[in-house]
Amino acid sequence: MKRILFVCVHNAGRSQMAEAFLNDLIRERGIDAEAQSAGTAPGGQVNPVAVQAMQELGISLAGHAPKLLTAEMAKASDRIITMGCGVEADMCPAGTYISEDWGLADPMGKSIEGVRSVRDAIQARVLALVDELENSSLRGTER
Repeated sequence: MKRILFVCVHNAGRSQMAEAFLNDLIRERGIDAEAQSAGTAPGGQVNPVAVQAMQELGISLAGHAPKLLTAEMAKASDRIITMGCGVEADMCPAGTYISEDWGLADPMGKSIEGVRSVRDAIQARVLALVDELENSSLRGTER
């Protein structure tokens, strides 16, 4: 099973949306993977506007809460993706495990229209990631 970890500072918007999108799509496509998200300084709650934006697409963030990133989470992950929130490798327990940064705008304080724009950018990147995971799992079964 592939483990994907989305990391942000507060784990209250982008990384939560990415986790929810990925888990929804891999379940739908039957891909052996799972997503988690965490933050270097977790907020108190998931951004309510992000919750609303995801609900518009039928994806619930109910029960989601910001989580602290730990070295153990990073070590257990096959791929770590930061969301573009200034997560510096030297301050992040993921350290050198960071595999890529998506460079996405922070939805905090944005209107629903602004959060939808961020959500849609995350969805597009997650769809490409799911296609990649699906193709690599298909190649792995051709042996």
